[in-house]
Amino acid sequence: MAEFDPPAQQRKARPGKRRARRTASRGKPKGARPAPAAPASNPDSPPPRLAASPAIIPDADPAANPAVSPAVSIAMSAPPEAVTRAPPALEAPRPPWQKSLPFHRQAYAAIDLGTNNCRLLIARPSGDHFMVIDAFSRVVRLGEGLAQSGRLSDAAMDRALGALHICADKLRKRGVHLARSVATEACRRATNGEAFIERVHRETGIRLNIITAEEEARLAVLGCHILLEPGQGPAMIFDIGGGSTEMVLVDTSEAVPRILDWQSVPWGVVSLTESIGPIELTPEARAAAYREMRTRIVEGFASFSKRVGPAREAAADEGGLRLLGTSGTVTTLASLHLGLPQYDRSAVDGVIVPTASMRAISQRLAHISPAERIAVPCIGRERSDLVVAGCAILESIFDIWPAQRLGIADRGIREGILRSLMAAGGLGDRRAETIQGKSA
Repeated sequence: MAEFDPPAQQRKARPGKRRARRTASRGKPKGARPAPAAPASNPDSPPPRLAASPAIIPDADPAANPAVSPAVSIAMSAPPEAVTRAPPALEAPRPPWQKSLPFHRQAYAAIDLGTNNCRLLIARPSGDHFMVIDAFSRVVRLGEGLAQSGRLSDAAMDRALGALHICADKLRKRGVHLARSVATEACRRATNGEAFIERVHRETGIRLNIITAEEEARLAVLGCHILLEPGQGPAMIFDIGGGSTEMVLVDTSEAVPRILDWQSVPWGVVSLTESIGPIELTPEARAAAYREMRTRIVEGFASFSKRVGPAREAAADEGGLRLLGTSGTVTTLASLHLGLPQYDRSAVDGVIVPTASMRAISQRLAHISPAERIAVPCIGRERSDLVVAGCAILESIFDIWPAQRLGIADRGIREGILRSLMAAGGLGDRRAETIQGKSA
């Protein structure tokens, strides 16, 4: 069963289009194929200054676990029964002529529906890397009100569906060969999360998979670990989301990182903000709310902080602590550190900033008024009410892993998904059929 299956009303319109194509193709040499769409320029493509990118390395034995989609191998230290992988990547429908396209000309897509954002990335393989040909991102606030009601609201689901309809159109226009669409914390927690997933498929044709926090952490590492500073000893990678935050301790002694330990807490910028509730417009109230946010994060990561203590000491002895973050919080604060008048991915993705500067910016944003935050470049009205929670989470992470410098990544789950898909796609159509369960 395909992960992208256009709704019935869209399928009915297709025969006419096929007849039109057949009519247009009469007189062409037998075996001729339409030329693929020219790559579109996109601000989400990796900037030229980041020449390095991780090689795509298939799992040593993907057949050993048919429920696991082929991906870059990242070993887990958790016991086997604790490791739950997301459902496999599935092949999107495509015209017959495209099935014979060579690997490097096929389009792959990743959709990440988070608690706050809906993001799409479409790319083609380019050597050991990939070239972005289309992208889309929209703030949908799917998790709005979830902390109070335990359900996804009708307004939030409608916003997300509007964004997913745009994603579905892009998948069709780009003739995507293989796609994977995932949903994270909001759908994991909501009592009507599964019902929403069914509605998405019914109305858009997109099959969303609700992934575990562990799989979310794995994909984030897979998508951004190349931006870690070179060095010895274990390193920490974190992802501040809308509904949860993940911290992952990795061993980078080999080409493919190995996850040593990880922890997810149900506090992201949306869930933490809503748990605190309205804050009075006084400096004292803002300071008290920020302290409460910090306390909740510290308590959530308390056991993890204790577990990684020996690794923290070892990393400090081996040349210093390395830290890499992926989230809207870190990219926004890095923009402020750089003094950008507006967000510029090419200036932010891959930059290394002092954690002392990020702490100072966090403290300033946490204690100014909402109106003052709105006026800050790169924040604006859309992020002004959520950035304080992000700052509280970030400062707490600095306490757990007190590195002197922070690497900034404007990449993560989508890029991790694409690398996994391309590793699978390079194995050919027989692998795609196995993934779909046709040869099971």
